[in-house]
Amino acid sequence: MEYCKWTLPMLVAMGLLGACASNPTPHSPTPNSAAQPAAKTAAPAGSAAQGASLNPDAAKAATAAAVKQVIATEQAFAKTMADRNFKGFITFLSPDAVFFSGAKVQHGPAEVAVQWQPYFDGPKAPFSWAPDHVEVLASGNLALSTGPIYEKGNIIGRFNSIWRLEPDHAWRIVFDKGEAVCSARP
Repeated sequence: MEYCKWTLPMLVAMGLLGACASNPTPHSPTPNSAAQPAAKTAAPAGSAAQGASLNPDAAKAATAAAVKQVIATEQAFAKTMADRNFKGFITFLSPDAVFFSGAKVQHGPAEVAVQWQPYFDGPKAPFSWAPDHVEVLASGNLALSTGPIYEKGNIIGRFNSIWRLEPDHAWRIVFDKGEAVCSARP
């Protein structure tokens, strides 16, 4: 009877730990963490991007290229924090940006800027982040980037960002939400 009494709590605890502690398997190898300029090239609708959907190999190559663009863009976005470059930070925000900060939600670049400006005060960044997994839709115009958030070298959370390829062919962030590291214990 002891086995049955502990089975459900153990399964629940294992599920919580797996959901909180696991990292996704990278879609493709993540390039080195050195900051790279934001990628601003992509095939416009009606061009090779659409033709790639007819050729599986071309579609895979187009998606892989878009993944690299989003990784580079996320790294450049994170570098704005490290470099204390608030004006640069704002350039990554889509006009439709929605950022979640705890129970508060900021809509549009102006609200996001007000919320994030204090993070850029002072000579040293209060936290940093880096993508460890990126997925891009087959259409090549929407992507998810996720990864750890660091404070003083320790992982304190995970970010989830949705990037959209804007009409000027620049990837800009449309949704951003961070979450604290799960502290569930069995």
